[in-house]
Amino acid sequence: MQERSNVVRFKGQPLTLVGPEIKAGDRAPEFTVVDHALNPVNFSTFKGKVCVLVSVPSLDTSVCDLEARKFNEQAATLGDEVKVLVISMDLPFAQKRWCGANNVANVLTLSDYRDASFGKALGVLIKELRLLARTIFVVDRDGIVQYCQIVHEMTHEPDYPAVLDAVRKQASKQ
Repeated sequence: MQERSNVVRFKGQPLTLVGPEIKAGDRAPEFTVVDHALNPVNFSTFKGKVCVLVSVPSLDTSVCDLEARKFNEQAATLGDEVKVLVISMDLPFAQKRWCGANNVANVLTLSDYRDASFGKALGVLIKELRLLARTIFVVDRDGIVQYCQIVHEMTHEPDYPAVLDAVRKQASKQ
């Protein structure tokens, strides 16, 4: 499997991403993650929707917690044609607990713990940590990646306005 070095860092230390580099214009690859009840969820389930794929290292860290809660707030304003998926390596039980403790109901939290299918398919699996890099992909209704953002320093938050602008552009297309 392809490896890419020094794309992301954790506290300044370079890390290695496993999988291909996905860019705007690429077809979003199929992947399978797990929901809170341990049921497999295939990306193709969301065909016909604008999807915001938000990957975070762990919901149990302050930056990831803040990021997921911010996307949860924004998801309520984006309409039914947009699905926001927050994907991490956290176990589904921990994700369910986190959602309940934070009143998160507008995003779908999904776990990649089983096979790292999402991480490998989108090239965001961190080899050294077996966690996902902090990234966001906006995928249009036809399954084409329209926007991608890799947060190069894992301890930083993403550029929310840029992501939301990309999402709203896709959501407004009919």
